Amino acid sequence: MKTILVTGSNGLLGQKITEKILTEGRLNLIATAKGANRFPVEGGYEYAEMDILNAEQVKQVVLKYQPDAIIHTAAMTNVDTSETNKEACYQLNVAATQNLVSLCEEHHIHFIHLSTDFIFDGGDGPYVETDAPNPLSYYGETKLLAELAVQNSKAKWGILRTVLVYGITADISRSNIVLWAKGALERKQPINVVNDQWRTPTLAEDLAEACLLAVENDAQGVYHIAGKDYMSIADLVRKVADYWSLDHSLILEISSAGLNQKAKRPAKTGFVLAKAIEDLKYNPHSFEEGLKIVDEQMGNGVR
Repeated sequence: MKTILVTGSNGLLGQKITEKILTEGRLNLIATAKGANRFPVEGGYEYAEMDILNAEQVKQVVLKYQPDAIIHTAAMTNVDTSETNKEACYQLNVAATQNLVSLCEEHHIHFIHLSTDFIFDGGDGPYVETDAPNPLSYYGETKLLAELAVQNSKAKWGILRTVLVYGITADISRSNIVLWAKGALERKQPINVVNDQWRTPTLAEDLAEACLLAVENDAQGVYHIAGKDYMSIADLVRKVADYWSLDHSLILEISSAGLNQKAKRPAKTGFVLAKAIEDLKYNPHSFEEGLKIVDEQMGNGVR
């Protein structure tokens, strides 16, 4: 059985990968993150503290465990913070990736890198893997630079790009669009929601499954991984309201310009999934199925 090392294991995707491996036993897991382990179950896998900005620590962890593959989920993902704190964003998203892929090249480790729809300008979505990138934000720019570092290496590599990931874990410290919309509408707070951005929202469990499939299938090249449904952000929030029987009148549709955000967002992204479905046998849930899974996890005490 292959051994994988996951960076950013305390995040939403990292925890879903851990959960899948413990439930399904398909791979041996080395979970790594900065600071203490936040996953509620301790047995069945190894945890190692690893700050991806500490090159020497990263090297020591990789040499100690000698994984067959590294799934690199750790990154600065806040688009506006990335715009205002460019040096930190570059170090996390580009320099750390360059260091990891160099180690993979040197030690013959399969490198699976997580990337984003924000490498595209949103002028012509949904996108296929071969469409030309043109990022609008510094976040998107750093993720593209990281992709290029991976693609130009001599390591065996796969890049999984994804879109608007949602889901829930026991202790998740950052929200996502589904949890934000549900929480605000339950508190009867009016919310401004853009009606001129289109996405294919991705259930975190589906993305975790794609990561494992990429390792198991020795995936090489770029793959688009997302949900199967294409919708505007306003439609997405209305579907959240419908599922939990919340008040539609609190949803106030505005244009992207009305949000006055620091970083520009692409208008229409979303992904065509044909390559991942064909090569990896990727089979994502519908958005409604994803909401049902989140709802069931909340019922089981996940908050």
